[in-house]
Order: sequence, then C-alpha cells, then structure tokens
Amino acid sequence: MRALITGITGMVGSHLTDFLLAHTDWEIHGMCRWRSMLDNVAHLLPRINAKDRVFQHYADLRDYLSLQHVIHEVRPDYVFHLAAQSYPKTSFSSPDDTLDTNINGTSRLLEALRLCPGIDPVIHVCASSEVFGRVPREKLPIHEECSFHPASPYAISKVGTDLVGRYHAEAYGQKVMTTRMFTHTGPRRGDVFAESTFAKQIALIEAEYIPPVIRVGNLDSMRTWADVRDAVRAYYLLVTVNPTPGEYYNIGGAFHCTIREMLDHLLSGSSARDRIRIEVDPDRLRPIDADLQIPDTTKFTRHTGWKPEISFEQTMGDLLGYWRERVRATGGQFLTR
Repeated sequence: MRALITGITGMVGSHLTDFLLAHTDWEIHGMCRWRSMLDNVAHLLPRINAKDRVFQHYADLRDYLSLQHVIHEVRPDYVFHLAAQSYPKTSFSSPDDTLDTNINGTSRLLEALRLCPGIDPVIHVCASSEVFGRVPREKLPIHEECSFHPASPYAISKVGTDLVGRYHAEAYGQKVMTTRMFTHTGPRRGDVFAESTFAKQIALIEAEYIPPVIRVGNLDSMRTWADVRDAVRAYYLLVTVNPTPGEYYNIGGAFHCTIREMLDHLLSGSSARDRIRIEVDPDRLRPIDADLQIPDTTKFTRHTGWKPEISFEQTMGDLLGYWRERVRATGGQFLTR
C-alpha cells in the first residue's frame, strides 16, 4: 500500500508519517515544496535518503503539472491532503494566496487524482473547524450541520476546501471524505499559533534570551484542545474503518478552556513564572475571531471508535519541552518571538 501525504513537512504531516511507519507496512510518499523547511522531518531524512519506506516528492498546489507528475509516479492507495496556507492571521494580509492555495489547490489535486488512469484512492481532505467561525452559544457544541460563519480569509478558504472535496465525491464518485479538526497541537507546532508562541517565549525567557514579557493576542477565545498524535490516529481510522465517500466529520479533543487559561497552565510549569508579565500586542489580534470552538464529535466516534487519549497536561508539557529543546539546541540565535 502507498500513502501520499501532501504537506509532509508540517506538524501534522510529520506526525502522521511517524504514526504510519509505526503502525502499518505502507510506503509513505510525502509531497512538499522545494523551499519547504525540513525541521519537522529532520529525524526522517536518513530513511528518505535510504529510500526506506519514506519518499520525498516536490510539488506545489498552485502548479497542476507538478501535482500530476507526483500522482502518476506514486499511484497512491491513500491520500492525506494536509497541505495548505494554514495560518489564519497571515490570511488577512495574504487573502489571494490563501484562497488560491487552499481552494484551487485542492481542486487541482483532486482533478489530478481523478484523471490519473488505473487508481481509485481513498482521499482525506482536511478542512478546519474554522469553517464554523463565530458560533452563537446556544448552538454549542458544534455538530456537522451547524451553519458556516467563517471569520477569516483562511476560514473562507477552508469552507471552499470542504465543499470541493464533497463535490468531487458526489459528482465523480471519488472516495473523498472531509474533516473539520478542532484545535490540535503538540511538538512541532508552528510558532504563529497562540499556544506554541507562548511556549516558545517561555523557553526563551527561561534561557534569558529575551526579557520576561510574553506578548499575546486575544486571551478570551474558547478552544477545545487535542493532541496532534491523537489527531493523526483519527486520520488513519478515517481512511481505514469503513471509509464512506462524501462523508464529513468534526474531530476534536474533550478538554476546553480559554486561551488565557491555557497560558496560565503553561506558566505554571515554568521556573520563571513569578517574574513574567503579560503584554497585549496589537499585531497579534485578528480583525475578527472565532471565539467559541467546542465540537460535537459523536458522528466520528460512533463511526470509528476513536477517542482522544493524550491529556491536555501532557500535550502542553510536551509542547513546552519541544521549545526548550529547540532553544537549547540553537542557542536561541534564530528564534524570535
């Protein structure tokens, strides 16, 4: 069996590769752009170089011919479409790039898969809980049929991603399923996301590379937290447990709290907590925010038996440990906050 992972160099793609290597005998073919940073897959490079079950391919969601070339070469049995412009804050300043990459890029990928002769892969299209955006409190928890109210160009692009995936299942009979994963984090999380930039700043403060000030955005948003390692296990079950073309699922953790409470938890594990002060940075505030993200995951758990196993405390501890190790390894030289 061959799996194609778009966006293998991202947090989720790299953890999914680790999971598949440990729990299957599949070949894993990862797609990335030629300029993608390889930090998250550094531990996989010896296997990639030795062609030991892990293979790297260069392509770009904005270049149809590159996608066509990879698909014809790999001929996958499973596709995990994770690649995206995935930063909501960035999408406000780069909306066109976000929309093209995420909506048109998904369309190009699915077209290339549809038109490749002799294959019929099971395809996971990764949308986002951000499609629901600003949900009234009376509609919580958020189920699959909740109306979309996207609160950023990124969220709008993921609405398009979701609908393009479902369209291909209905119109062409492709085995496409879409997911709306709620907040998931852990080691290798990009530092443009709140919990990761907080953990990084704490690690830099502990090592005395920056003053004891943590810069924050909106601390009042409610989030439901899952561990990335639970998320990739869910994605594996999605494509292997009675995969149903055209279905769409909310997936997320069982623990929710505000961004402020998450920050308080990270600080509670720091030796520098008593000297750290919090400062709102206007550049970290979104023009509009999705502030109540609490999912109803009943549909997915009934279908697959999945449930989160890693605690919020372990996830945050591992995230902080990840940044402490990165600061130690780099001397903090290239890490900004």
